[in-house]
Amino acid sequence: MKRYTINLSDEEREELTRLTRTGRHAARKLLHAKILLKADEGLTDVKIGEHLGEGIRTVERVRLRCATEGLSAALNPKKRPPKRPKIDGEAEARLVQLACSTPPDGGGRWTLRLLADKLVELDVIDSISHETVRRCLEKKRAEALEDAKVLHPA
Repeated sequence: MKRYTINLSDEEREELTRLTRTGRHAARKLLHAKILLKADEGLTDVKIGEHLGEGIRTVERVRLRCATEGLSAALNPKKRPPKRPKIDGEAEARLVQLACSTPPDGGGRWTLRLLADKLVELDVIDSISHETVRRCLEKKRAEALEDAKVLHPA
């Protein structure tokens, strides 16, 4: 027996059916509507997941949100707050300064992993991945090219 059962009214069922069959809507919203319709039919979370190609946990979360917060909340989940950037302006400046300096002994140039390790070693930042270093340097490179107003021939 499921803890949170879904019993839709006729109007809610019609609205979800109309939503899934007409117009253009966000994929997540359509998926949640289909999950709620299947749950209203009495299918288990496992069967719903198999029918729709989704994980059981997704089905459980949609069912829970609908039962506790209502149909609108289940169809339109709250947006997540944006993540704070891992690297700030001061750390960014240190990274560029380090990347422009002479590479460590035994290497011909700085690698992304070496730069990330050196930033941690210098206590500029607690931890950082080489991919974050790459994105930061790529952003700085794009800004420099934009400032120089470099035009590429067609």
